Amino acid sequence: MLKEQDKIEQPKSPSIYRKIIRFAWKSFFIGLTVLVLYLLSVEFNLFYLFGSSPSLDKLENPRSDQASELYTADGKLIGKYFRENRSPVGYEKMSPVLLNALIATEDVRFYEHAGIDPQAIVSAAYGSLTGSPRGASTITQQLAKNLYKTRTDDSKGVLGHIPGLNLVISKTKEWLTAIKLEQRYTKKEILAMYLNTVDFGSNSFGIKVASKTFFATSPDSLKTEEAAVLVGLLKAPTYYSPRFNPENATRRRNTVLEQMAKYNYISQAEADSLSKTPLTLNYSVENHYDGPATYFRGAVADYLKEWCKQNGYDLYRDGLKIYTTIDSRMQQHAEDAMEEHVRTLQRRFNNHWQGKNPWVDENNKEIPGFIETTIKRTAYYQRLKQKYGNDTEAINRELNTPREMMVFTWDNDSLEKKVTMSPMDSLRYYKRFLHGGMMTMDPFTGHIKAWVGGINYKYFKYDHVKQARRQPGSTFKPFVYVAAIDNGYSPCDKIVDTRITVNYVEKGEKKSWSPTNADWQYTGAPMTLRRGMGKSVNSVTVQLTEKIGWETVVKYAHRLGITSPLESVPSIGLGPSDVSVYEMVGAYSTFPNHGFHTKPMFITRIEDRNGNLIHQFVPKQKKVLSEETAFLMMHMLKGGIEEPGGTSQALWEYDLWKGNEIGGKTGTTSNHSDGWFMGVTKDLVTGVWVGGEDRSIHFRTSNLGEGSKTALPVFGLYMERIYKDKELGYTMGRFPGPTVKINKKYNCTTVLPRKVETDSTMLDPNLQLFDILEQLNSGTGDSSD
Repeated sequence: MLKEQDKIEQPKSPSIYRKIIRFAWKSFFIGLTVLVLYLLSVEFNLFYLFGSSPSLDKLENPRSDQASELYTADGKLIGKYFRENRSPVGYEKMSPVLLNALIATEDVRFYEHAGIDPQAIVSAAYGSLTGSPRGASTITQQLAKNLYKTRTDDSKGVLGHIPGLNLVISKTKEWLTAIKLEQRYTKKEILAMYLNTVDFGSNSFGIKVASKTFFATSPDSLKTEEAAVLVGLLKAPTYYSPRFNPENATRRRNTVLEQMAKYNYISQAEADSLSKTPLTLNYSVENHYDGPATYFRGAVADYLKEWCKQNGYDLYRDGLKIYTTIDSRMQQHAEDAMEEHVRTLQRRFNNHWQGKNPWVDENNKEIPGFIETTIKRTAYYQRLKQKYGNDTEAINRELNTPREMMVFTWDNDSLEKKVTMSPMDSLRYYKRFLHGGMMTMDPFTGHIKAWVGGINYKYFKYDHVKQARRQPGSTFKPFVYVAAIDNGYSPCDKIVDTRITVNYVEKGEKKSWSPTNADWQYTGAPMTLRRGMGKSVNSVTVQLTEKIGWETVVKYAHRLGITSPLESVPSIGLGPSDVSVYEMVGAYSTFPNHGFHTKPMFITRIEDRNGNLIHQFVPKQKKVLSEETAFLMMHMLKGGIEEPGGTSQALWEYDLWKGNEIGGKTGTTSNHSDGWFMGVTKDLVTGVWVGGEDRSIHFRTSNLGEGSKTALPVFGLYMERIYKDKELGYTMGRFPGPTVKINKKYNCTTVLPRKVETDSTMLDPNLQLFDILEQLNSGTGDSSD
């Protein structure tokens, strides 16, 4: 009885099978819960442990770094600003063989999976166990990694800094992001985004830039073997570079071709045939200094960096489209004119200094230790100082050790040559070069049409248009005359050309100054203001400055657009204060623009990467002179051509005179270190500066070093090209007459230049008929009014 009771009360134990089932379900639900919690934690960055994931906005509006593009007024792309040189292109602009090569090599089941390829993951895991690792990332996963930088420090949380765990978390983010990308984009869009984001090496990001860099073609024109090379690069852009590792690139290209044949994108016969072809490139890396208007692009970048900072854009990432005022044809004419003349001028300079160093003091004596002192101001010397400290022996050894290098030269069309020089020798070599700056502007709109900042941006990056400031010499004199005319003087008023001494007080100390004329000659006769400016007579300018006041000259120069500091001294009218070509062109433009100063401008509008207008720039104008004064100054500027002995008469040598009028002013500093020319036509104002990098490097005689010899010819060559280029639409012609009544006498009796006396078509149209006849008949032409 007791045994029966025990038998009834004993509990029944579950079978082992049921235990296993229950454990399996429990493990499954716990594992699923843990997995879901893990995925949610990664997705929402629980307690900042996992780092941020791409937001919904970023997924729906993906933004990869894109180069900003710079366009001319006539629609030419002249440059890019980038950290990663990338220009996106649509799916329809990509060659089918490129897409097939990519899928066959990187993700053969691309059209079948939803962002993650389980089969590839299993294969990768098996490969790791068997010692033959392989990748399992799909194209969509790679896009997620490239587009959203899932493995950068910025996307890491606290746990992301733990070795091993960081990789798991990153992979999880890529999987989640890949799935979301597949939900939001078509397969075609994913392929296009991927090919637009990947790095192909050689400073080329995205398929458009890569196609151009390696094969000088576009993505829709790639041949099968070219597409195979580019797809092969994706595995390791440096190791498989066709430029630097052609054997590796060829081997990788053939692997891609085999993959294409394996999955029936091409036939095996075609793959075998293409594998035997040699690797052929048309290689050209796009750099910041490639193309025209390089100095201009640098000046625009300086402005845009500040503009972008104020307006919330990144010039190097946001793919802005910047439209400028530069005309690509005029820019080319300007660069050609500068190169043609400076190349000739450099030979003249080298012959002038043959056997001697051109860095000299006020007495034309070589400056001792000039190169040794100069090199200490270079960045290279500072790097040596950081490396060697006070070990001068080691520094000097580095400075005087010859090495192979490329240098700039005028000796060939490529403008460079390979030489063996020490750093000290290269500095001596480069200091002998003459440099130039040139800018052309439409005086009515303020649009800058051409900007030449130097002779070669690759080797000389200092901009001589806006960055450099040099003494303008006599090109500053018009500010004296405009101040006088605006305060009651007339072009026909006379001042005796005689030597004078100016007595003045500076900081409580009595001083005196006796300026001389350029030729050290004085006529002792009364001279009209027009002739005084046309012949650039110092004595007349200084006396006029004394009459109107130094401060008045400074005030008018600033009013017309000179922003550099100007020293109020007796010599202010002779140009002792440094100014830029940029300022001078803007100031001179006030005269043809009827007294309105227009601030020079070089950008017309900025658009975003989608072509939406962000900002429209408009000219900034201000009335600073009466129209009468502006007209009279235009008449004064023609004096350099029309007055006897005018300093601009070298322009007669150029083909610029078919019914044309030009106003001009030359300028030369006292030691000939700076040569200037300011030229004005009815449509354009152009400024030119030529000189050495250092003020101590110059010609020793006015016959070689004055502005009419160094700077004026650049203007003459340039304007010849402008008028011959009929597509530009600039024609020769006379300055428009005044639209207001001119109350001051300006048709002063004058002697016509020899050229005019022998060619009646060159007669000054502003001279009265009886004045012309009187001059031609009497031959004296020096009578007073």
